Amino acid sequence: MLTYIAKRLAIAVPTLLLLIIISFLLMHAAPGGPFTQERALPPQVLANLEAKYGLDQPLWRQMVTYVWGIVSGFDFGPSFIYKDRTVNEIIAQGFPVTLTYGSLSFALAVLVGVTLGVFAAIYHNSWLDYLAVGVSIGAQVLPNFVMAPILVLVFTLWLRWLPGGGWEGGQWQYIVMPVIALSTSFMASIARITRSSMLEVLNSNHIRTARAKGLPERKVILRHALKPAMLPVISYLGPAFVTMITGSVVVDIYFSTGGIGKSFVDSALNRDYAVMMGVTILVGALTILFNLVVDILYAWIDPKIRY
Repeated sequence: MLTYIAKRLAIAVPTLLLLIIISFLLMHAAPGGPFTQERALPPQVLANLEAKYGLDQPLWRQMVTYVWGIVSGFDFGPSFIYKDRTVNEIIAQGFPVTLTYGSLSFALAVLVGVTLGVFAAIYHNSWLDYLAVGVSIGAQVLPNFVMAPILVLVFTLWLRWLPGGGWEGGQWQYIVMPVIALSTSFMASIARITRSSMLEVLNSNHIRTARAKGLPERKVILRHALKPAMLPVISYLGPAFVTMITGSVVVDIYFSTGGIGKSFVDSALNRDYAVMMGVTILVGALTILFNLVVDILYAWIDPKIRY
């Protein structure tokens, strides 16, 4: 296993480097630039701005400088739009917010989704199964851009229990609605995957054998059925976790959390290449990392899997 992890890490480094290069080239291939405005700047002003940020250099030199800055000092460079801020500062401000409510959303989605899926499979075709499926379908058809205004309408305007937006250092009353809005659709997907996987495992031969030996049903479920049923769920959880902790644009904008999702959208609208690159690299690195974690969990759950 250690050899496999070392191999994956050795592959991850050039993969991430390739991601940086391709993203850099695509970003600069887009029409316009960070200083292109409806009202064109005077040529001398534009030349001075491009010289300040190194945009007057050949593209290959800009790319080498950028990659070297990341490799040598984890420096994503200055923002092209916010003159007094660096990309590192923008990410450091928004990412902890997104990480907080994203991690809580993930925990809630996994806890509720797996529980619903397992009980729906165990009590297949019972009222509990129908209830779990109904809740899952209802949650699935309520994406966060629908759930967010409903939550504000109910808990802020009608009941007046929770504030409609803000962060205030991450106080619990400001976290509740972003967590519910972000976790709902993921919870529904986890419940559906868990239910179908659990049903397949419960009808397999080794479960029939365990029951034929007279093992208690609880031991059959917990010891023999739950672990193999989690394999498809885990493969889904890796990308889902990265999606949650790197921000939802809707959640960030609707609840004014100040998370990194809004920074990414603002950078795209303002053509702030540096911030877009920084967030893209962050998402890519986290995706590679958690795919590795998923592969390790696969091998831990199913000893037959070898790499």
